[in-house]
Amino acid sequence: MTVSRIITAGVLSVAAFAASAEGYQINTLSARQNGMGHTGTAMKLGAESMIFNPAGLGFLDKTLDFQGSVTGIFAHGSAEIGDKTYKTANDPSTPMAFNLGMSVYDNFKAGVSFYTPYGSGINWGDNWPGAVLNQRVALKAFTIQPTLAWRILPSLSVGAGAMITFGNVDLDKGLVSENSMNAMLALLGNDYRFSDTPASINLKGKAAVTVGVNVGAMWDISDKWTVGASFRSKMNLKVKCGDASVRFANEMARQILESKLGILDKANFTASMPAAAVLNLGVAYKPLEKLVLAFDAQWTGWSAYKSLDIEFLSETLAPYNQYIEKNYSNSWTFHLGAQYDLTNRFQVRAGMMVDTTPVSKTHYNPETPGMTKIEPSVGFSFSPVRNFSIDASLLYVAGLGEDGASCTYKDLLLDKDMTFTANYKVHAWNPSIGFRLNF
Repeated sequence: MTVSRIITAGVLSVAAFAASAEGYQINTLSARQNGMGHTGTAMKLGAESMIFNPAGLGFLDKTLDFQGSVTGIFAHGSAEIGDKTYKTANDPSTPMAFNLGMSVYDNFKAGVSFYTPYGSGINWGDNWPGAVLNQRVALKAFTIQPTLAWRILPSLSVGAGAMITFGNVDLDKGLVSENSMNAMLALLGNDYRFSDTPASINLKGKAAVTVGVNVGAMWDISDKWTVGASFRSKMNLKVKCGDASVRFANEMARQILESKLGILDKANFTASMPAAAVLNLGVAYKPLEKLVLAFDAQWTGWSAYKSLDIEFLSETLAPYNQYIEKNYSNSWTFHLGAQYDLTNRFQVRAGMMVDTTPVSKTHYNPETPGMTKIEPSVGFSFSPVRNFSIDASLLYVAGLGEDGASCTYKDLLLDKDMTFTANYKVHAWNPSIGFRLNF
């Protein structure tokens, strides 16, 4: 077992940054809009428009508009391997968004948003068959976006915001599987057998601040029809100095492996992932005074994610730098939603998202299994007093499943390529709560 092979496996686990494209891009940034399929590219949402389409802020008809939302993501995944099924034990994730918009002039608006555009969290446990690929991962990205919007004409607005983004990643994976460790011990005539993953690694790092732009336009074609388009630029989230640490299942594992794995406790690395460019096209239609229908098509440029590059800061470890092929494909998400005003104080909503995966069936990694998802939603808003409303919604994520999904990895002890194959299923409940205050 060579040190170089061990280091290779360790840095490969940083690939949990790419916890499937539709998995780490968050589309639950508004309790109000989650209820109608997270549409909003062609809707005048006040301060929330800064996220969906900055041009929508130009139609703000209040002096001040403050909105906030928090979503709980209760996700469940399973992997069927042979005649056994293994399930995740995930902690809830809580993406959030807060938006403050204000009128500078009648046709000129300004604001700032804070939101979580990317994130992922999954926990398979320490000792399941795929532990050498992933045990657990937590990825979070945060964006602060100051925004300006100008209504050029009464029916036409443009807007732009600077996306100032940063984040962190914390993940664990096995370095050596119990099966390969037991096979090696048998060859050596040692009667001891491991039932747990003998050695695991933790990789932790903070992504440096990066800046992108979010620009858009919105046009009222008529009293009934509005169209909009927005574009979020690609950003590169980079860990400039990550830290690695190793843990062992027991003292026997430490005695056998510590001399080979010690170098990982001292290693610092850099790694990067793309926050892919996103193009949104939307249309909103009011067939009735109290009814709004909306449709958005969202294109994500995941083809930018061609490889995962990991480089060590120490020159002596340069031979162990990794350039791992990914070759993701661009993908589409389709949003459909409706809102109906039951009264002046109470609105109800319903919607649907279809989120297609960019991940190849032969590049499935259990960090967050990528698959096409169907996501129905319902929601409502209630105004107990003037200028204040409470928003609530529930979105359900139903993965279509993927049978026979696989990925290839190097077994350190057997010194050969191995293929991990499983039948994956995922689903999630995403309740949201929010508020809106304006005057």
